[in-house]
Amino acid sequence: MWRAVIGCVLCVVVMSCGRQAPGPGESGAVQGDLKVAPDMVARRAQFVQQTLSADISQLSSGDRLALAHLVEAARAVDEIFRLQAYDGNPALAEKVAALKGPDAEAARDYYRIMYGPWDRLSDVREPFLGEVPRPPGASFYPADLSPGEFEAWVAAHPEDKEAFTSLFTVIRRDGDRLVAVPYSEAYRPLLERASAELRAAAGATDNASLKRFLELRADAFLVDDYYQSDVAWMDLDSAIEVVIGPYETYEDTLFGYKAAFEAFVCVAQPEDSARLAVYKSELPFLEGNLPIPDVHKNLERGSESPIRVADEVFTAGDSRAGVQTLAFNLPNDERVREAKGSKKVMLKNMMEAKYEAILRPVAERVLPVGAADRLDFDSYFHFILFHELAHGLGPGRLVIDGRSTEVRLELKELYSAIEEAKADVLGVYNLYALADRGVVPQAVVEPLPWTYTAGLFRGARFGTTEAHGLGVVLQTNFLLDKGALRVTEDGRFEPVVEGFREAVGELAGELLMVQALGSYDGSRALVERYGQLRPEMAQLLEELRSIPVDVDPVYPLQAVGS
Repeated sequence: MWRAVIGCVLCVVVMSCGRQAPGPGESGAVQGDLKVAPDMVARRAQFVQQTLSADISQLSSGDRLALAHLVEAARAVDEIFRLQAYDGNPALAEKVAALKGPDAEAARDYYRIMYGPWDRLSDVREPFLGEVPRPPGASFYPADLSPGEFEAWVAAHPEDKEAFTSLFTVIRRDGDRLVAVPYSEAYRPLLERASAELRAAAGATDNASLKRFLELRADAFLVDDYYQSDVAWMDLDSAIEVVIGPYETYEDTLFGYKAAFEAFVCVAQPEDSARLAVYKSELPFLEGNLPIPDVHKNLERGSESPIRVADEVFTAGDSRAGVQTLAFNLPNDERVREAKGSKKVMLKNMMEAKYEAILRPVAERVLPVGAADRLDFDSYFHFILFHELAHGLGPGRLVIDGRSTEVRLELKELYSAIEEAKADVLGVYNLYALADRGVVPQAVVEPLPWTYTAGLFRGARFGTTEAHGLGVVLQTNFLLDKGALRVTEDGRFEPVVEGFREAVGELAGELLMVQALGSYDGSRALVERYGQLRPEMAQLLEELRSIPVDVDPVYPLQAVGS
């Protein structure tokens, strides 16, 4: 959601943290009419397979059957996202399946992981299959549509603005006209399939709250109105935790208007969830404690905000493409957040997999020698939780010059990077604040600077113009300039404990104020000043290439109930 500024500001200074584009004379093999990047095996090696299991022994027989139907609904959603990512995927998949040669298996695997022919770890999403450049708007818009043409159409046809900027429409050409097509029409057959599986799951479960959510979500798929089912999801009290539908807008790097389909099918961990429940009662304090003037605080937002810990059984769509999600904070609908808050779900088996396979090896290379011992899983777990809690704090709806709007709409393609950076630093700021109150153990915040610093490099490796990656580059440079991070003589990064907390709070305040003012120009200025990958970080990222970037999950329970 940051592509427009990156294209004009950062393209000459940002170095890719994924695989480099082939150099001269390294154009790759051609099979049929499909060119294959020459380094497919190395690209594939960036993702290490990890088996993510979950304990379903406590589920009733009805819930086990419901789980099987939910996995099938998620498979339908997965197909929708593949079309959203690239409407040429069905035809391309046949060519990929026919590849032969020593790199064929790696190419097929990487295509599966990337959900298309473009490398999600490359700053410019370079093609690793074929030579077609990725349209910034994925397949939410015509591939040749420019921002100027879109905005000119809306200016000339103001009656179309609501539909054109809707989360749940795709933009298509109809002769010389642009039209907005609702998701329920554009993806009707697949949504009907998903809806039928949700109804079957609702019929199987013996949990009333899950049944209600699934029935409402099945209806929502066919009418593009998710409000009631989002409210029902907030009230979900089931051994099964499920998210399924269009939510995040990261895939739309043209404007950040369009929501991509995703699914998480999980089983809850009640003991861990109960341990964290105390934090939701602190949300009013945290909102009131934000480092911005009170006039910009969202003190009337709902604070019900349940916190759940769950293990993944299966994921699909946007949540499965490329880098894997550790936790989420939903729904994004400000109407629901104002009425009921938002729910934070921690994906514990994924967090454990990444901590051992990725974060610990990164810390050994990034932090000063011996300092990786300061890394702590509980600190890491709490940081991810408070990152998600921070998404539900701060400005949401705005009134600018008398018109009602949202931060997301005003910051456009920069919103995701600013929001992810805000959630990171505000999460740290809030952990310190609650430690002062005796709510968070000191044992969590003492290792936090080192856990956070290693995490910056883990995030930057996703690609430094991806929303999370750009967000961590911005944080790193700000903290370096404030003296809260320093580079050691041997090129490693070390948090400077004296002043670390204060610098994090200062950055949180700047990001929150950009959001509170709905300032696109302010967002762009922050990205221009701090969003460039500097040589010290670039060098260290190069040295991390032998460590996998992320996990490629294997779900042994995905056939549950079959």
